[in-house]
Amino acid sequence: MHVRLDGKRDLSGQIYRQLRAAIHDGLLRPGDPLPPTRELSRRLAVARNTVGVAYERLVAEGYADSKVGSGTHVRATGLPPRGAATATDATGSGLRPRALWAGLSPWASPETTGATTAAHDFRVGLPDARLFPYDTWRPLISREMRHSATGAVGYGDPAGHAGLRAALARHLGLSRGVRTRPDDVLVTTGTQQALDLIGRVLLEPGDRVAVEEPGYPPARLPFLAQGAEVTGVPVDAEGLLVDAIPPGTRAVYVTPAHQFPLGMPMSLRRRTALLRWARRHGAAVIEDDYDSEFRFGGRPVETLQSLDRDGHVIYVGSLSKVMLPALRVGYLVAPATLRSALRTAKYAADWHTAVPTQAALARFVDDGLLARHIRRMQHTYAARHQAVTGVLTGHFADLAELVPSAAGLHVTAFTRGRLTDPGALADRAGRARASGVAVYTLAEVAANRSTRPGFVFGYGSINAPDVEPGLFRVLGPPQNL
Repeated sequence: MHVRLDGKRDLSGQIYRQLRAAIHDGLLRPGDPLPPTRELSRRLAVARNTVGVAYERLVAEGYADSKVGSGTHVRATGLPPRGAATATDATGSGLRPRALWAGLSPWASPETTGATTAAHDFRVGLPDARLFPYDTWRPLISREMRHSATGAVGYGDPAGHAGLRAALARHLGLSRGVRTRPDDVLVTTGTQQALDLIGRVLLEPGDRVAVEEPGYPPARLPFLAQGAEVTGVPVDAEGLLVDAIPPGTRAVYVTPAHQFPLGMPMSLRRRTALLRWARRHGAAVIEDDYDSEFRFGGRPVETLQSLDRDGHVIYVGSLSKVMLPALRVGYLVAPATLRSALRTAKYAADWHTAVPTQAALARFVDDGLLARHIRRMQHTYAARHQAVTGVLTGHFADLAELVPSAAGLHVTAFTRGRLTDPGALADRAGRARASGVAVYTLAEVAANRSTRPGFVFGYGSINAPDVEPGLFRVLGPPQNL
């Protein structure tokens, strides 16, 4: 514990007052031991009796208890009432953030908010953490934390663990048709960091970035934080309206395999048009392939990256939906011309993503464990997808217009009939949450709050038998809520 002494006067009093302040501020908690008098006196270069006097005063005033053989501890109960606050109020500091930060804040994401113990969990973007193969993962991470695993416990390559980059290149080539080599892969701390690094490398303050509208709110934040002008571009049943991209756009962020939050894939015609636009304007296309591993019907959608022949597409993804969000491992695949700059930007941001986790993931992928886990979850999520869509198109066909979607971990339904008023829809969602259903309206999930009224139903965290009663609590008549 840090104790500061000034001068040579009232040393016991100085020690007493700093320990008392630490108790009041909660730095020393009830039951915590105080440093032994011999140790503290040695560190402060004072007589042991000087420290003893301070401790005796704390005991006498009810802040501590002392027992021979067990030392002095903060009193567990019955502490004196707290006096005046001792913490420094920093609100008057002369330091201020740049003006643009006044309008920015983290997204109150349905992925991280809401009752995690809800009986019916329709939150968006969450995989089923209960089904993660912990018993398989634990030995892999333990192996990388042994003293002999020298490569995993030192500083790492900013671009990522070589084994993981090679494993990801193979996995993406096999599962998504991404044309890449290990040198093209850069490991990031999630998709959000990938977007931040891309912005650092490509954008100047004032550059325009186009995003889908409605779209994924967090994708806007890194670009806005770098001083870019972010413009929403409408989507229709085929995806982003390429003709509506404003002049002077430097980069376009899209979710072509499973548009967020509506769910439809971008048509081949529209993907081809977007690539032609990027080539004509020398702009970047940022392709977020966020949950395309899970497909329940139709032909697989080719990635923009696999169609790109001119080096304009930057492909980003993460393992948050496939494995666990808490792992915070993502990746980007960029044209060779950006490789060096992105590696330097990663080094400037945080040097590298956690090496033991990367090394364990490399083994997880190479041993076929990731593919096995995806196959298992594919069957589980397919049953839940069928349960959600079946109930919506059956019992609630008069109230819900399902947006066609054959992939991912959520579906969107526009509401109609008596559920078209946005205020009433928000009230219904609130009543559903109060009754044990974690659910969010389309307006709460999308960046564009003026979008059509509707709900977004995630099924990553809800068991198939719980889907129907949960949807009845959300969409049923008020007396059923």
